[in-house]
Amino acid sequence: MTMRETKDRSGQRLSGGNSAVEVKAAMDGFLHDFTKLNREMKTTIQEQESRLNMLERKNTRVNRPALSAVAEVEVPHKKAFAAYLRSGDDDAMRALDLEGKALSTAVSADGGYLIDPQTAEQIASVLYDTASIRSISNVVAVESTAYDVLVDTTEIGAGWATEVAATSETSTPTLERISIPLHELSALPKASQRLLDDSAFDIEGWLASRIAEKFSRAEGAAFISGDGVDKPTGFLNYTAVADASWAWGDLGYVATGAVGDFAAVDPADAIVDVVYALGAQYRANASFVMNSKTAGAVRKMKDADGRFLWSDGLAAGEPARLMGYPVLVAEDMPDIAADALAIAFGDFNAGYTVAERPDLRILRDPFSAKPHVLFYATKRVGGDVSDFASIKILKFSIS
Repeated sequence: MTMRETKDRSGQRLSGGNSAVEVKAAMDGFLHDFTKLNREMKTTIQEQESRLNMLERKNTRVNRPALSAVAEVEVPHKKAFAAYLRSGDDDAMRALDLEGKALSTAVSADGGYLIDPQTAEQIASVLYDTASIRSISNVVAVESTAYDVLVDTTEIGAGWATEVAATSETSTPTLERISIPLHELSALPKASQRLLDDSAFDIEGWLASRIAEKFSRAEGAAFISGDGVDKPTGFLNYTAVADASWAWGDLGYVATGAVGDFAAVDPADAIVDVVYALGAQYRANASFVMNSKTAGAVRKMKDADGRFLWSDGLAAGEPARLMGYPVLVAEDMPDIAADALAIAFGDFNAGYTVAERPDLRILRDPFSAKPHVLFYATKRVGGDVSDFASIKILKFSIS
């Protein structure tokens, strides 16, 4: 189309003799219409893209598996693991190269497999979230059957030297070796095969919660009062002696001054005494450990000026404090009773060590409890006192 045949916005035809002003007006109108059309087309395209993105996100949420936070490279392993749990099909597990994936190496000797990485992270988080000595202890991962701790229990000798006198020999420190064997912690939850066949059932989440609940209760009790026979050795399993008679290998205690209770006069003095019975080098990182019933009695105590010794945490998730030290409420601690060791105070990061293998193993048993399927989960963990000087006990007795 030539310029002579171009129409202006009023519909009139422009001839070759029109003035330059009319030609410019016609061009301006054409550019205005083109710009408007281009803007409308862009808006339409953007709306279509927005609708497509919304549909894609919706489909992703609907089709996403319950535990799909693992990387894309781990998805084949998740599918193979789910197939093994639901139906016992281990062909896919054997076909995958699992050597390069954390916590997912095939255990072909007994037909079991390490659980997938995402489930393992869930279990660990629940174990650490529960009120257990684990949360304030020294936790180490080992690959052997035991973990040895070397502790220097004595001071090296020293003396003042003169310019001309011969220097005499000084004493040499001695080392104590504490060996922490790893014991097998197990759980045996079950589910019906029909429930496992339901594709909407979150098998990984169910399995993680059941195992975590079982493991957290069992190890929490063992870290406090375990006898060391096929389980960790709890710190209360050791002999408690009056702090004035304390020696390495025992736990020192401070008496409350009353049988099965705090003293009738100045009951808070026992709390002060147990704090300062602990060495100054340990107090900076020390914590109180007691159960809920004991905490309910202690938080009523006041000092001589009428101020409560107990203070709640100022921020969310911050532990309560007693005399400025954090309090771990562990329900496996004894209740207040005659001669009970109901309150512990110390630096548990230095005083108690939890050793564990970082892997979890699951065996699927569809035969022993038909029509249910049993899942035998195992974890190897050990615990023991690693520094007897860093933990003190409050004993509810006269002396």
